[in-house]
Amino acid sequence: MPILPYAILAAVLAYFMGAIPFAYIVARMRSVNIFEVGSGNMGTTNVIRAVGPVLGITVLLLDMLKGIAAILLARLIMPTTPNSATVIAAIFVILGHNWSIFAYMVTGKLRGGKGAATAFGTFLIISPPLLTVVMLATGITILVRTRYMSLAVLVMTFIASGSLVVLGLIPDNAQNQAHMIYALTLGGMIFYRHRENIKRLLAGNERRVGERA
Repeated sequence: MPILPYAILAAVLAYFMGAIPFAYIVARMRSVNIFEVGSGNMGTTNVIRAVGPVLGITVLLLDMLKGIAAILLARLIMPTTPNSATVIAAIFVILGHNWSIFAYMVTGKLRGGKGAATAFGTFLIISPPLLTVVMLATGITILVRTRYMSLAVLVMTFIASGSLVVLGLIPDNAQNQAHMIYALTLGGMIFYRHRENIKRLLAGNERRVGERA
């Protein structure tokens, strides 16, 4: 049975799930257009700055669920090739979040978030539990000590992606090799989307969590 039609279906559904603009929807509950405040980014940090931590955490959880749900749905669509299903869904759900067609309908620009929360949702399914604990503990420590959300995200991404790449070098392990493709792609997208944050961190003028938009 050819898997290409199922792979395309899984990719399309993952993209549209990722494209759901929860940050925009939740901020609108407070009559705020998230695209017009702060960084204009459709992500957790900007929502926290614009409308407060409760709604910001709500967006975080919803964006994480997009990543989890996309992978689970793809595995149902492609039950004989779960590794391929996982990688396809994980990549396309992040693409949908970062470059949302629904955000385009609102703003006229293909835009979105930076992929961190949705990527973390996919990491929860893909990463070994110990790696998830180490990644999360490191990120929380950095966030508490510096209040730089972007720095915490970048370090967490480096740890998770780097570890999955190393695991992918193990010979004759198809699952780890598939996850290596995922790690390289997702890591690249997240670092690309955070390129301006990296510049501000290096310049010492990155905004911290808690500062109002």
